[in-house]
Formats: sequence, C-alpha cells, structure tokens
Amino acid sequence: MAAVATNSKKNGFFLWGMSPNSRREAIWGYIFLSPWIIGFLLFTLIPTVATLGFTFTNIVIVQEGAKPLAFVGLDNYTTLVKDSQVWESLLVTLKFAAIALPIGILLPIALALLLNSKHLRLANLFRTLFYLPYIIPFVAAIFLWSGMLNPGTGWINQALRAFGIANTPNWMEDVNWVYPSLVLIGIWGIGNDMMISLAGLQGVPTELYDAAKVDGAGFLTTTLNVTLPMISPIIFYNLTLGIVGLLQYFLVPLVLNSGTGQPGNATLFYNMVIYKTFFTYQNMSYGATMAWLLFLITLGITLVLFKTQKYWVYYAAESR
Repeated sequence: MAAVATNSKKNGFFLWGMSPNSRREAIWGYIFLSPWIIGFLLFTLIPTVATLGFTFTNIVIVQEGAKPLAFVGLDNYTTLVKDSQVWESLLVTLKFAAIALPIGILLPIALALLLNSKHLRLANLFRTLFYLPYIIPFVAAIFLWSGMLNPGTGWINQALRAFGIANTPNWMEDVNWVYPSLVLIGIWGIGNDMMISLAGLQGVPTELYDAAKVDGAGFLTTTLNVTLPMISPIIFYNLTLGIVGLLQYFLVPLVLNSGTGQPGNATLFYNMVIYKTFFTYQNMSYGATMAWLLFLITLGITLVLFKTQKYWVYYAAESR
C-alpha cells in the first residue's frame, strides 16, 4: 500500500504529494478541464442516472388527469415485456440492420480500394465527389431523396422508364421496396466511412504487397490475405459505429412519413416508438424504460464485438 501511495504521489494523483510548481500546473489543468467535466456531469451522467430512476416511477407529462408521482417498482419493466409493439419494432430494426449493415461496411471498402488504385485517373476528384454528400445537412438530403424516389415524378423512375422498364418501383410506399429505398438513402452518405477506409489502405506497408506479388498472389488473394487483415481495425471501428447507429435509426422515416410507420409498419423502428412514447404520449417513465432496454441491447452487442475482436482484428503494434 505504501508503494501504491508513493507511485500515486509521483504521478501527481494526490495534489498534496506534489511540488508547488507541479501542484499549480495540475490545478490549472483541472480548471481547463472543468468545462468538459461540468458539461459531462450536467448533460450526460446525471440525466442518464435520472432516466434509470424514472423507470421505477409513473412520470407522465399531461395537462389533465395527471397522476401524482409515485414509486411503481418494476411495473414499467413488466409492461415492457408484455408490449407486443416493442418487440415488433425491435424486430423491424434488426431486419433493417441485417440488410443495411453489410452494405454499409463492404461498399466503403470497395470504393476505397478503387480510389486507392494508382491506375485510376482523377482519383482526387472522385474522392471529393464521394465525400461531398456527407457534409450536406441530413434533413435537406432526406427531402432531396424523397423527391428523387417519387414514384411518379422522381428522376430515378423516369430513368428506369427511359430504359424501357414500365413497372417501376413504388419506392417508399411498398413494403417490398421501402428497405432498399432507405438503404439507398444511406449509401449516399458513405463518404466519411470511405475516407476512413482509404486512410487505412494507405497505411498498409507497400512491402507486403511486393512480397505477395513475388509469391504470385493475384488481386483477390492479396485483398483477402493482406489488405483486409491490415485494415481490420478500421473495419472493426466502422462495424461498431454502424451497429450503434442502426440500433438508433429513426430520423429518415420520421422526416419522410412523420413517424407513421408506413407502409404497413415496416418503418416503425424501435427508436421511433421511443420517440413517440416520450414526445407524443409524454410517458417519460415508460420511454426511459424502453431507452434502457435499447442501451442494454447495444451494450451487449458491443461487448460481444470487443470480446471477439482478438480472433479477427489484427493490430500491427501488438506483434512487435
């Protein structure tokens, strides 16, 4: 214990174990960090703990007929387990994630491989063009896509008719086409993931490619055995953020159809139900309970990813 205390003082953990100059520097460091610390406490930690407390109460913000605040125990969790809409919306979210996630991971890598080629002319121009949609305000982009996907006047269907396809898709109003439509809207903004993948590709040592070429490896073999293992940390990063983002997905259908879940509740995502519970029905306690279920699901999937990364993610620094 004495050794731990001595090491803590040497590291400056205890201000009273430091020299006057070091103590003054540490105090100023905490002062400069204080805006972030205060913001984290006020806007993240305390609200998060408060929502956990809400799940054991009956807070409903209504003008008339409001019940007095009371402790209800596990009633909200019991209601959650029996609520069919919760599980149906969660299934909708998982179904869409199963479609959108592979495309959102593989397509940026494919584009990065293409734009990283030395034989591609105007590569810098194409990188800029692919990245530009990412910086357009998201809501504005959604309205733009709603016009392009219009079954009657949208230029996508008009282009299909020009190629002789008379039976064009009813994109956002057909249960069979709504998920491809949402994926298409998401693909338009993959420029950031593409640039991250491109940065990872440019960090792969060229001598590995030279060695593979000497061994007679082709493009596919080199990609599978050199490129993908070397950029696996980038894939892991994009995969984690992609899963978290898809579990929170709801802004696009909220803007397109005002959160009605049309067509046929196919776009009634879990986060949409949370949003409506909070801001339409103003049931804060039940909404907080649903939010905590989403947090636990996200945490569980993320922990599984981090637990399994040792089997497929390669970190060059660990092999030295």
